[in-house]
Amino acid sequence: MSIYKKIGIAAPEIMLPVEGTDLEKWAVIACDQYTSEPGFWQTADSMVGDFPSALRLILPEYYLPVETEEQQSKRLADIKNSAEKYLNEGILKKLPAGFILTDRSTSLHPSRKGIMLAIDLEAYSFRPEDKALVRATEGTVLERIPPRVKIRSNSPVELPHVMLLIDDPQGSVIEKAWEMAELQNIPAVYDTDLMQDCGHIKGVFVQEGSSVADSIVNALESLLDNNGDGLLFLVGDGNHSLASAKAYWESVKETISDDEKEDHPARFALVEVVNIHDKGLDFEPIHRVVLGVSQSQLLETVNAKYGDALSSEENAQSFIVIGGEGSSDIRVSFKNPPHPLAVGTCDSVLKELGYTNVDYIHGEDSLRSLSGANCGIMLPPISKDTFFETVARDGIFPRKTFSMGEAFEKRFYLEARVIRK
Repeated sequence: MSIYKKIGIAAPEIMLPVEGTDLEKWAVIACDQYTSEPGFWQTADSMVGDFPSALRLILPEYYLPVETEEQQSKRLADIKNSAEKYLNEGILKKLPAGFILTDRSTSLHPSRKGIMLAIDLEAYSFRPEDKALVRATEGTVLERIPPRVKIRSNSPVELPHVMLLIDDPQGSVIEKAWEMAELQNIPAVYDTDLMQDCGHIKGVFVQEGSSVADSIVNALESLLDNNGDGLLFLVGDGNHSLASAKAYWESVKETISDDEKEDHPARFALVEVVNIHDKGLDFEPIHRVVLGVSQSQLLETVNAKYGDALSSEENAQSFIVIGGEGSSDIRVSFKNPPHPLAVGTCDSVLKELGYTNVDYIHGEDSLRSLSGANCGIMLPPISKDTFFETVARDGIFPRKTFSMGEAFEKRFYLEARVIRK
């Protein structure tokens, strides 16, 4: 594994299922998806059966609130046993040090390109005050870290669903690497449909030291050099998984020598890097619904509390309050908003008014279907063009600000990496 400290990455020895493995059964979606839809995970379990699968190496978060501690302990033991079995029986094979170029297609987008690489956890921080090379984009809920640390500390391998973003409007890193790989006719190391109509993914391996791998490193260094803030990567998806990897590494650091710390496998985390400007990557706002409160009730309390602070200017920061069928949408705007983003202002207002029974909703149609007896709040999208600038200036976004695409477009577990010496 070669380490590039300046840009906080490494070219890891990625592991893939041995040739002949049914990859449609092997690959499975990120553990934090479909948490309220048990049918997805039950179907996945039925499809996989006794075949080798990443499903046997992860703990879907759907199970966390519905299983006892004893049942979850058994799942952790099963994960460890499956990982050891796949390693011992050669079901997982190790590639030389390098990167994998990915190309994901779904029914919504014909292509979303990325690069699989390892990130140096010493270069990452989820604390807003830290000006790290790799930064979180939203607040980290510390209570969500321990269950994931248990999985990481229990198993000899990691499977990634973390997606990092780079700000590369010229396409100098990922798009350029794909262009070079296609000109060189580099064959795919995997090319498979994904279960339950979640699309297709193709991966091309580029070895460390090759012209394509060198192009990736050099282009990332140039991006960093052109950014005076020292920010190169933002966490788009999997913030809590990366935070858990960091927490596990901090515990490992206390038990090893300084020499061992330099290249210990637990110091790194496998991630997919995606260009924020990729046309296959949608940024969707996450709306709010205030449960058990009508549109008129919420507007009455807002006007009573903030009447003098409200604005009628067209360009003022605002969000839209939605009622039931037949009611008009009402825009609420502020002269001097308490937060630089509308989502932060909304959350601040709801908290100050004592509205705590709030749910987070993806999609305008879903929001409107829930509004009536409840009050929907529709929020504006976050701009890709100012995304990095906003984090550099203001720190993390409020919790549940944005979503990168629909649930079925999320990253699938396919690649793996050993995290033990």
